[in-house]
This record gives sequence, structure tokens and C-alpha cells, in this order.
Amino acid sequence: QTRPGLSLLVLLCYRQLLPCLWIKDEHSLDDFYNETKAKIFLQFYDQTAKVVLNQFMETTRNYVTNITRKNQEEMLHKDMERSQFMIYFGIRACLFKVAQFQAQDVNRTLRKLQNIDKAALPKDELREYNELLADMEMTYSMAQVCLNETACLSLEPELEEVMATSRNKEELLWAWQGWRDAVGCQIRTTFEHYVELSNKATQLNGYKDMGALWRSKYELDTLKQDLEWFFQELRPLYLNLHTYMHWALHRHYGPELIDLRGPIPAHLRGNMWAQSSVNILDLVLPFSKKIPEDVTKIMKGQHWKSEKMFEDSEKFFTSLGLLPAPPSFWKKSMLMRPTDGQEVECHTSAWNSYLDDDFGIKKCMEVTIEDLLSIFHEMGHIQYFLQYKNLSIIFCEGANPAFEEAVGSVITLSASSHKHLLNIGLLSLKHQDSEDEVNFLMRIALEKIKIFDGTIRKDIYNQEWWNLRLKYQGLCPPVPHSEEDFDPGAKFHISAGVYFLSLVLQFQFHETLCKASGHMGPLHQCDIYNSKIAGKLLGDALKLGSSKPWPEVLKMLTGESEVCIKALMTYFIPLLNWLVTDNMQQGDILGWPDFSCSFEEKDTDKVTFLNLKLDPNQAKFGYWVLLALGFVMSLVVLGLVCRLHSLEKQSLTQDTEIFSPLPNAYFLGIAMEPRQTAKRQWMLLGLCLVLMLRTPPWVRAEWWSWD
Repeated sequence: QTRPGLSLLVLLCYRQLLPCLWIKDEHSLDDFYNETKAKIFLQFYDQTAKVVLNQFMETTRNYVTNITRKNQEEMLHKDMERSQFMIYFGIRACLFKVAQFQAQDVNRTLRKLQNIDKAALPKDELREYNELLADMEMTYSMAQVCLNETACLSLEPELEEVMATSRNKEELLWAWQGWRDAVGCQIRTTFEHYVELSNKATQLNGYKDMGALWRSKYELDTLKQDLEWFFQELRPLYLNLHTYMHWALHRHYGPELIDLRGPIPAHLRGNMWAQSSVNILDLVLPFSKKIPEDVTKIMKGQHWKSEKMFEDSEKFFTSLGLLPAPPSFWKKSMLMRPTDGQEVECHTSAWNSYLDDDFGIKKCMEVTIEDLLSIFHEMGHIQYFLQYKNLSIIFCEGANPAFEEAVGSVITLSASSHKHLLNIGLLSLKHQDSEDEVNFLMRIALEKIKIFDGTIRKDIYNQEWWNLRLKYQGLCPPVPHSEEDFDPGAKFHISAGVYFLSLVLQFQFHETLCKASGHMGPLHQCDIYNSKIAGKLLGDALKLGSSKPWPEVLKMLTGESEVCIKALMTYFIPLLNWLVTDNMQQGDILGWPDFSCSFEEKDTDKVTFLNLKLDPNQAKFGYWVLLALGFVMSLVVLGLVCRLHSLEKQSLTQDTEIFSPLPNAYFLGIAMEPRQTAKRQWMLLGLCLVLMLRTPPWVRAEWWSWD
């Protein structure tokens, strides 16, 4: 038996609240849909939306922290109720003539409410859309790569650990390819249908496709052009960083794997998706004699636990005068992967349940510096939730998607600074010289600088995916991939335009907050910890949520209404100067002029010997054997020369005896006169000498080298 949905209850309440839905004449209808009635309408929406969204978020949290079919069904049921709720209020929001309203907040709220997102789909297609999305998330969360029938590795933490720590190219390729086989190939068909339904929903909302909908959240007609401009501004830093990393990986893995004129194979970047390269810092450290202290090792030596990592993060926010996490946060958050075998979605995220102080974080924690900084980022989201919780529920989101990501990331810039890590006892070296600073900035750059964005056509998903990664990142797959593969599906978040824009914004925020804190000196040395002035400036901006156009929020925070890349370049200027100098001294080629992914022989260390593929040592042994055989043949030929010369002299002596009979001789089994036999033997000997004097490839100088 089907139970009545919450949206039905809302419908009945709304019928009692707004009896004028039965008004007949046009004049009275206009009187009803006026600004005053709109405010009453929005007030009622706000009260009921909190209940609807809270119930949906509760079932979602139950599902991602305990993946079962039962929990999935409950989540999908609440999602359908939420969609019905959105349809009901979205349609009625369209009846108000917002252009005639004076109150900008009412106008803005109604316009946002009119976009009902996926709820615009017919009911059957909406249910299918939700099921497709849930199935893809389940596939991603539960996928494993198996070494054998008993030993299987999950993405977090096992496969990520392999990609981060292994320096064996075969093992890295196994993990990289295995994950894509386990996830990407499995969900390609599902994803294609999901995109079709997504585009249909956006078109029903008045947008061309999903890309147009995403861009609309930035309220900028020039967003694509702006992103391209930012990339061109960042290009000198990225190209020099890529070139230096290219050379360092070439030095470690050799020319068989790394072509200095081509892109970098994606599995060598220390990350499953090549989105961060901080894990290969040991291979690319500019000053290798000044190895940075191992903060992760220090944390483990000091017996850090997940609770301490979260408490340390919260302490940072409260030192700025910002809000502490509510008690419910500590009860409802999933801080560690369950040890009872319960399946969970380990992808780190923060959630807002839209009721009271119900916030939480989901993370499969490990005691590492990377996870500590990830917690700072997620606690940035929690702080955003806390700051805007008193707004109308439709404004309880970031000023734009990139803005919200940047808020979490800006705190990590201070938390990862040498000054802050020293103050909390995770570093012992009190002062950094110029070489230490370049090493530090290299680590930050390897973590932060990641560029990729684009729209991918259905019929050539994989081709376009790698075309864009080649164009913007100088990356290629380590082995040939076709349309039978589906590499975008191996990444939890596919569109990365949000993250590129947030990269620029976080440094813009950082520069502003550092100035407010009174910091003097290089931007990368700034730590805003304990600055109440910087905290108030940030908190005031966060309180606005999305109630104002984001350029207004940006201006309130930074004094500028436009995104600017200047702060990012200022932060990394010591590293950029060093990279330019080093690349020039090495004579390295910037970028990847061979603009293609070649797989001819660079992915193997086999060599050709007599048309066979052998290991280099086996081939060299074969060459020496051939050389020895050639030497033996030379001795045999010399012996034959002496023998022929002796026989010829004997034959001439016999010729002087006129009356002596000429004995028969043999050449290649044929009887003939001795003189003719000797002549043919000299011809054969000459041919052998010619062949020996022409040096074959296996005895050339380069084959004699064992380097």
C-alpha cells in the first residue's frame, strides 16, 4: 500500500492558506499575485521546505553511511516527495509578476524558486533519473580492484595509497587501469542515459543543456571566456611547473616512459585522477638535499586521532571569532570508515540538513597531513552553513558554487603555512631560507594547480575527455583507451570548472584576509589564525549566502567585484622565478609540443633482437654470443685460407709434371679439376671477407655499452 507523500500534505495546507486559487476574473487574480501575497507565499514555502528537505537529507545521510537497497529505496522515495514539492511551489512562483515588484529579495527568491531542476521531468523519467544516479554512486562506492580471488582493494584508502606511494610503473598502471575497468566501463551506458534525462530536465527549465544550467549559477554571460582568460593568465606558471615535473619524471622513469616533448602519462602523477601531484614531491623536490619534515610521520608519532584533527580545525575557526560546530555535529558525522564491514560512500563531503543545527561531515579518515587539511576544507563548508542558517532556505547556499569551495580552501592556505604548523607542534624547523620556501611552494603548487574544464559530447566522451586533458593539463592515458572505456566516470566529480574558479578565488580571499589580519611579508607566509578582524570580514560575507548576486558578496569581502588572478600569481612568484631559471638552464622545452598521445614503444622497456622482443639484458647476452660466433667464424676462414694456399702450391707443382694425370677435386660435392676448385674456393672466401668487413648492427659500438 502506498503511503501519502508529504507534498500531498503541503498541497492540502496550501489549499487552505490560499483559497483564491478559485478566483475567476483576471482583475482579482492580479490582486492576489501581488507583492504582499508573494511574501506570504514565500514565508509558507520556507516553513514547509525545511521539513521536506530535512527528511530527504536524513534519508540520504542514512544511505551514504550505510549503503543498502532498503536505505536506497527510502532515499529515492523522499527524493520523489521533494520533487513533487518543488513542482508545486515552482509552478505557483511563475504566476507572480516579479518584474513589477519593488523588493529585490522577493524578486530574487521567486526567480530562484521557478527553477525546479530535475523535478520538471515526467514522473516516470524522474524516478528513472534518481535510480540511475543512485546506481552510479553505488557502483563508484563499492567498486574494487582485485589482485586475485581473495585480495581486493577499494579506492579509499588502498588504491589511493598505491597511487600515492608506489614508484613501480607496472603497479601504478595496474591500479590506474583496474579502477577504470571497475567503474568507468560499468557505468558508461547508465551515464549516457543520465545525461539525456539531465539535458531534458534543463530544457524544461528553459536552458539549452546542463552546461548552460551550471553556468547560469554564476550569473555571468561571459563565464566561458572568463575561464579561458584566467587560464591564459595562469599559463606561465602551469607550463613551467609542468615542464619541470616532466623533466623530473623523465629522470626517474627514463625515456622509455617519458617523452620530454610529449604529455605526461596520467598514472605517474601520484593521484588516481592526476588532479594533484603533491604525493610525488619526493621525485620533483627542487632542493633534494633539504627534505621537508614529514608532517604525517610527526602526527602519528604524537598519536593524533580523528577527533583531535577535527578539534584542531574547529579551534582555528573559533580563533577567528567564528561559530563553533553544534553538539549534534559530533554525534551525526561519520569520521571513520566503519570496521564492521558496513558499506559506505567514502567520498568526503559536508551536509546541511536544513533544520536547527543539524550539520555533519562524512569522511573515511586517515591520520595524514592531507586528511588534516581536507578537514579544514570541510569545516569551511560547515562554517558557511552555520553563518547563513537564518536566511530563507532558498538562499542557504554559497554565493556561487566556486565561492563555497573557495571558502573551505582559503583556510587551508593558512593551516598549511610553515608558521601555523610550527605553532601547533607539527614542525620543528623555526626558519625557512629561500630554498626551503621554494620546496614549500612546490608542495602547495602540486596540490593546488589543476586545470580542466569542457563540455563532452555523448558519442565521443572518452576522446573529448582526453583531448581536453591533453590541451589544458598535458596529460595522456598510459595505455590506449577507446570509446569502449569511460574514464570520466572514474571520477566522482566530472565538471571541474567550479574548482578552477575556486582556485583563483581562494587566493583572492587569502590576500584580503591576510591584509585584514595585519600580515606583513610574502603572501605564502601568512597565517590568519587568531585574527578576529579577518574572521569578522569573512563571517559577514558568509552570512549573505546566495541572497545577493555573488559580485556584491565578493566586493564586500575583497573590495573588488570581479575575480582576479593577481593574488594567486603573487603567492607563487618565488616558485615561478625559480622554475623559469631552472628550466632555462636545463634547456627544457616548455609544454608538450608533440601534441598527441603516442603509445608506440614508450610504454615498454623491451628491445628487438632478431625480430624478438626481449629484456635488455637478454638482448645484450645474445649480441655477445653472436659476436663470439663471428670471431670463431673468422678463425675458421683464416684456417681455410691457409689450407687453400697450401693446396694451390701443391697443384702448381703437379702441373709441371706434364705426363702426370690430373686428379679430380671436389667443390660443394661436385668433382672438377683442382685448378677450378681452387678458383671457386677463393671466390667463396672473398664473399665471406666482404660480409665480415661490413659491420652488422649487433657489433656496433653502442651495443657494447652496458650503461
